Amino acid sequence: MKYILPLLLLLLFACTKQSEIVLPTEAPANNITSYLALGDSYTIGESVDYSMNYPNQLYEKLLADDIAIAPPTIIARTGWTTLELSAAIQQENPDSNYSLVSLSIGVNNQFRGYAISGYEANFEDLLKQAIAFAGGDNNRVFVISIPDYGYTPFGQRRNPAFISEELDEYNAINQRISETYEVTYFDITPISREGLIRTDLVAIDDLHPSAKQYEEWVALMYKKVKEEMLDQ
Repeated sequence: MKYILPLLLLLLFACTKQSEIVLPTEAPANNITSYLALGDSYTIGESVDYSMNYPNQLYEKLLADDIAIAPPTIIARTGWTTLELSAAIQQENPDSNYSLVSLSIGVNNQFRGYAISGYEANFEDLLKQAIAFAGGDNNRVFVISIPDYGYTPFGQRRNPAFISEELDEYNAINQRISETYEVTYFDITPISREGLIRTDLVAIDDLHPSAKQYEEWVALMYKKVKEEMLDQ
């Protein structure tokens, strides 16, 4: 048993995949919707098929609605904190004309016990960058709250009440900053907190969201994204 816990920790908080930075070979045409997703394991969809992470499910749903959209550009990796995401963005240097930009980050700051004040400053910087990648249009940017891994079998073996309490603090910060910059905020945390009752919401690693949970995130976001964010 002493070897099992470290291995489980690596599933969420280490870079388990060689590369999760997916960039298009060329910029989409001006009349094609382009989407940049920034984040961590919850953005790449650790432990689910890559096509079933939430950026790709959102892309497929928009495509099915006859919206001309390019495959999403994803800058994310399992284990990334705000600082690691920021460093990757600097290295990749994305364009500044995306039709849609999403940001979801922070769980690894919480897990590593980093100062929450540092998260506040880092998150605000990342959000300002996200707005810049959307051509300065905050209407084309959305933030996704941090899911609560305390409501997974993995989280239940740690200190679920403490995890939930801290993630509430993190989400209060990212929501407040999103509202300050008038950016759309999607609170998916209540969905994640059904994970112990609805086991189909948790991936096979007993930790990350399943494809089904990502589907429910997209259902929550879809109307706003399609009708209010893309129809500017």
